Amino acid sequence: MKKICFLLLSFIFAGFLQAQGASTFNFTFNHIALSVKDVDRSADFYKKVLKLNEITNKTKIDGIRWLSLGEGKELHLISILKESVTINKALHFALTTSDFDSFIKVLDEMKISYSDWPGTPQKINIRADGIKQIFFQDPDGYWIELNSVAQK
Repeated sequence: MKKICFLLLSFIFAGFLQAQGASTFNFTFNHIALSVKDVDRSADFYKKVLKLNEITNKTKIDGIRWLSLGEGKELHLISILKESVTINKALHFALTTSDFDSFIKVLDEMKISYSDWPGTPQKINIRADGIKQIFFQDPDGYWIELNSVAQK
């Protein structure tokens, strides 16, 4: 009888541990931080090209500027670290706009080059799901993907 009780308690305890390990944390995206050489030049780029609004840098540390990506999401530009960063196109962040074609005109007017994923200059890629996308770089070489909302 003691063996049966011990075995039953072992199964119950194992089930409890398994249930504890299966919990979720419900993460949401908060911000992206980029290491930049010149924080003012980078902030100007994001404000002029993407029309991002600057928000309060709550760290109060010089060399850091914060910009709003909307919906409580933020872009933090940090120029206080001097280590080099290796950048390739796979390291990018993506933004979606319902006014894709107008934004392409803005890039053309500002003489900012863009490409499709393979790198063909000034070419718009259309994915298999019908979404248009392009890639361009900020002053530090970070890749930014811009895509359209799903085509109906």
